Order: sequence, then C-alpha cells, then structure tokens
Amino acid sequence: MIYLFKFLIILEKDTYKTIDVAVGGAVYKEKGSKFIGFAYPIVNENDVKPLISKLKKEHYSARHWCYAWLTGVHGEFYRVNDDGEPHNSAGQPIYSQILSKNITNVLVVVVRYFGGTKLGVGGLVSAYKTAAKLVLEEAKIVEKVVQTQFFIAFDYVHMDKVMRIVKKHKLEIVNQKMEIDCRFNFLVRKNEADLVRTAFENLRCLTIKEIN
Repeated sequence: MIYLFKFLIILEKDTYKTIDVAVGGAVYKEKGSKFIGFAYPIVNENDVKPLISKLKKEHYSARHWCYAWLTGVHGEFYRVNDDGEPHNSAGQPIYSQILSKNITNVLVVVVRYFGGTKLGVGGLVSAYKTAAKLVLEEAKIVEKVVQTQFFIAFDYVHMDKVMRIVKKHKLEIVNQKMEIDCRFNFLVRKNEADLVRTAFENLRCLTIKEIN
C-alpha cells in the first residue's frame, strides 16, 4: 500500500497593511470641545515622541494629546496614552479604531480643546473613538512587504554568476561598488531570504551576510 502525504508549508507572514502618508485635521465637536485627529505611518516606538512633541508645539493651547500606536508585522507592539483623561477613555478607543482597520506601524493622535463642559467617561470614549475613526477614513491604506537586506562581496570575474541570481530572484540592489572587488547590498522578500542566501552560498565564490 502506498501512502501519499500532503504537506502544508505555512510561511511566516511577511506583508502588512499600514497608512501611506500622514493625514490630519479631521475634527469632531461635542458640547463645545473640539477633537482633532492625526495619523502617521511609523516604523517603531522611536518615531512617536518627536511626532507628539511637534503636535504639542502646533496645538500648544489644547488640553489633551491622547494617542495610541501599533507596530510589528503581527501587531506585536502597542501602547495607549490617555494623557490625563479618565483611564481607558481616550487611548483605548483610539487603539480600537487602529485594530478595526487591520493596520500596523501607525500612530493616531487626537488633540482635544476643552469646551468647558465635562463629557463623562462615556462621552469621552465616543468622542475619541469618532475622531480616530474620521482621520483613519481619510488615510490611504497600502500593503507593504517585509524585506531582508544582505551584503555580498566577490571578485569581478564572478559577476555573471551573481547577476544570474539577482535577475532570477528579481533582487533590489540598493548599493553597489563594482571594481576588482565588487560589493552589493540588496533587498529580498523575507520569505525568500533563506532561498536566496543558499543560492549565493552555493556559488562558493563570495561572502554573504545579513544586515539588520
């Protein structure tokens, strides 16, 4: 008896959705208070502080600058900030709107100008959620591919062998130096990184290393 087995290879996800460019100015008003939404594409947490600082300078007379951000291909990293509003009344509602769009690598900030009337926790949740929703509806959502960068060095006489692999795998060369000793930096889709690395290593005429 012959048994046939079907193997399903699940590749690690290497694409994600994010917003294309920064958008801002979406306004929601409630009982005199004004909530202005802003959304920014970011790479990691280090991008957050400068953007918040910039908004605080531009809107120095506002009362609150509440925000949420999410990064990582799988949305591994996130943070919410109520900036003085009641606990979970601002940052969490903003964060929920990021999740609803199924996007990552994004920061959403809602700037509040206080209008003199308290809204209560329920009113704040609704206002911050609405402002975040409005600004994200203005944003263009795009899909991006996670890439790995490699460096290779080889003698010029091996150029044809190297270029065959470059063309076969449609590699993006981001930096190159071609003399007697040639040096390339190239990008490859993350899920194809091991395959490309092996192809170059099999040439046995170059050195290759991954650049973080």
